Amino acid sequence: MTFKETEKIIDLSPRPRPALLSEEEKNAHCNELLKFLLREQGMIAAFNAPYARRRDMIRRLMNRRMPHPIPEHILRIQDELFWTETVERGILTENEIPFGEYGIGLWEGDITRLATDGIVNAANSSLLGCFLAGHNCIDNVIHSFAGMQLRDDCAKLMATQTQEEECGGAKLTRAYNLPSKYVLHTVGPMIAGEPSREDRGALRSCYISCLNLAEEAGMGSIAFCCVSTGVFNFPREAAAEIATGTVLNWKMKTRSKMKILFNTFLPSDTEIYKNILKFAQIR
Repeated sequence: MTFKETEKIIDLSPRPRPALLSEEEKNAHCNELLKFLLREQGMIAAFNAPYARRRDMIRRLMNRRMPHPIPEHILRIQDELFWTETVERGILTENEIPFGEYGIGLWEGDITRLATDGIVNAANSSLLGCFLAGHNCIDNVIHSFAGMQLRDDCAKLMATQTQEEECGGAKLTRAYNLPSKYVLHTVGPMIAGEPSREDRGALRSCYISCLNLAEEAGMGSIAFCCVSTGVFNFPREAAAEIATGTVLNWKMKTRSKMKILFNTFLPSDTEIYKNILKFAQIR
């Protein structure tokens, strides 16, 4: 789906950032948001738990929540709370990350801290996020920190097609309460055993689809997670070789000035990428 096609379905315009909350305001917002989510489930809210416990309850209730309209005042409360927490976690701008002469960089850490124009989410075929409460896959983390609007936008996009999201494509949404402007959702191949030629081609397509869509949207920078290497089980070294080779070939072919960041979370993945990029003389 192109950027222009997506604009006809969901709002992709820039969003103003809300004011930051005090600790007292955070606590009150947390209570109000939790009350709303519990009442949706026919439950009564009790607020004697510590803040961290209440926030975990909010995340778990969000994870299980099906997409449907949310009152504007609840969205305002959520956005003020989530953006304050985003700032508290620490935002990393692209100017703080070294990029080589090809405009390719490597950074290990939490992708939800990155203020690149776009970040890539390794989605599942429903494209609605992970419904497992508190699960630590990247799909769950991105949806949990972005806010409930992200699932609603994905549902609107999926409503335009009569089947689940195909492997190797890309869809675009706003990033809401994340530091980035956009999230690019791509479904990588799920592997059982050694990846086939078709599996490798599908993973390559994930990167190309995201890059083409980001270029069309006018992004100056994009951060890729390690697509398909988590629960989808693609061998990590093979996936990194495909990712780096595809990105470099795309840069050389298009002459794009877009900055491209490989974002790793595990030190073992970081070492794999370091070795590949060093061998290719990219870094």
